Amino acid sequence: MRRAGVVRLRGLDVPVLAGVARGVPRGDGELPGGPVEKVLRLAVSRMGGGTLQTAAEYSLGLAQGTRDWPASDRRRRAAQVYGVSVERFRKHHELMVLGQVAEQVVALHRDGTPGGAENSPVPYDRMPAAHRTLHVRVHDRTVPVTLHVHSVDLVRDIDVVVSPTNIYFALPAPYKSSVSATLRRAGAHRDPVGGLVEDRIDDELRGWTARHGAPGRAAQPGTVAATSAGVLDGQGIRRIYHVAVAVPRPETNDYDVQPADITRGVARVFALLAEESGRHDPPLRSVCLPLLGAGRGGLTPLESFGALWAAVEAELARGADWEIHFVVRRHARADLLERLLAPRED
Repeated sequence: MRRAGVVRLRGLDVPVLAGVARGVPRGDGELPGGPVEKVLRLAVSRMGGGTLQTAAEYSLGLAQGTRDWPASDRRRRAAQVYGVSVERFRKHHELMVLGQVAEQVVALHRDGTPGGAENSPVPYDRMPAAHRTLHVRVHDRTVPVTLHVHSVDLVRDIDVVVSPTNIYFALPAPYKSSVSATLRRAGAHRDPVGGLVEDRIDDELRGWTARHGAPGRAAQPGTVAATSAGVLDGQGIRRIYHVAVAVPRPETNDYDVQPADITRGVARVFALLAEESGRHDPPLRSVCLPLLGAGRGGLTPLESFGALWAAVEAELARGADWEIHFVVRRHARADLLERLLAPRED
């Protein structure tokens, strides 16, 4: 669909989208691309505006005057929305944008099909599941755990998002693809044409290190620093907890992450959450964790999750009632976490 654009939509074989279109209530009139174009426009219109929606409109040729643009021109214009190179947009932002369009198509499928997904002409298991709620047995009780399968900057209405960082609390450049870089970029305040006004999360983290007497000096692995979420507060994100788990190797661009430091850091996340919760109105209740150290940190997803879950399980076992969320970008990793958290037969 992205390559063809809406001008060639009638000639595309898109059975899943066509099936969703059959289940969505129709209004008067029909767009040139037919019901499928209407589904795409409805899906994009539900993305909440801002750069994400604008980039989606350009990517798919839905913006005014772009329906006959070549795919390369649409991609170039969408990249300009984020202020990044075309290649950077293709490798990172475009996947995020199209993934969010797909999530909204799923929402339309659920909301618009009479009788729900089970009566839909589109098999539900062919739809991408961006959120999965699991019921996990922890000692003598069952607790809900939510898996988010998308970029971390798309999470909404979660009080605290955990971000990995190095022991110097030096954030990576905002154009990079890591979790911390993505949150820094998403939390920055920009003017209407994309110019940086305030790099809020980075500024606050620098202030934290200055107040704690540690600018330029390494902290102990597992240390946690708290900042606001910058403009992500518009998505219901209230705090970012930066966990120092990456230990740089001298005179290289590489670093090491130890599972024990992840466990220690996540335990401190919960301690800080308990300390800060009552200071906020309403109190902080929910926390979202990525797979710390499973990128350039060198840990496998299994190793990272094992270290995370050791701290999470210990917190839940003592009776804490925090809302637990995990965020991953790949469905394969979500499948792994779902298998690991599945109830075991005695």
